[in-house]
Amino acid sequence: MTHQLGPRLHRLPLGGFQAYLWLDDDGATLVDTGPAGSGPAIEAALRGLGRARADVRRVVLTHFHDDHAGAAAEVAAWGDVEVVAHAADAPVLRGERPGPPPAFTAAERELHARVAAGLPPAPPVRVDREVVDGDLLDLGGGAEVVGTPGHTDGSIALHLPRHRVLFTGDVAAEYEGQVIFGVFHTDRARAAESFRRLAGLDADLACFGHGEPALTAARDRLRAALPTLAPA
Repeated sequence: MTHQLGPRLHRLPLGGFQAYLWLDDDGATLVDTGPAGSGPAIEAALRGLGRARADVRRVVLTHFHDDHAGAAAEVAAWGDVEVVAHAADAPVLRGERPGPPPAFTAAERELHARVAAGLPPAPPVRVDREVVDGDLLDLGGGAEVVGTPGHTDGSIALHLPRHRVLFTGDVAAEYEGQVIFGVFHTDRARAAESFRRLAGLDADLACFGHGEPALTAARDRLRAALPTLAPA
């Protein structure tokens, strides 16, 4: 089952995790893929929207973590699918080297043990296009890649200014109705600076890696969370 967030935007719940689907006239883009084994659920979601897996033309991975990139190899095998990721995370996604672990706080260590229990590792996946901050993708009338280092070195967000939509990855999240600073960062100070950058973007709707999307006033809700960050 999908949740429609806008005329071209759908949220795909995937076993406690989620991905997002953007539909253009010439094909679909997945933003993240959920954990390994999510391919059949993604295909079923596409069928429910009157689409097929052949309609997926692109996968954009916000970062290499298993709950975001786990099913990327499954989807990439469907056909002519371009896999897009930041150049800094691409070697990890390909399986060429391990990714750096988060710098857990004491509270995060216990939380991570709970939420990651049973999460399968992401199989290696090819990366067809390596992007960096400021690159443009041909979706939604032009999507800007926003570098958000700190969660991982190659974390990215996507900003669709024409539609005022922002895909934040895991730098930001939602919890109990509030937009919050994300967790499990490799570098909290850099991640906080990335959050500040996201709060400066013009967006009505924000799609978080975890939690409910902000369907209105996304920029204001991000800005409201700024006082919770460590001083710049």
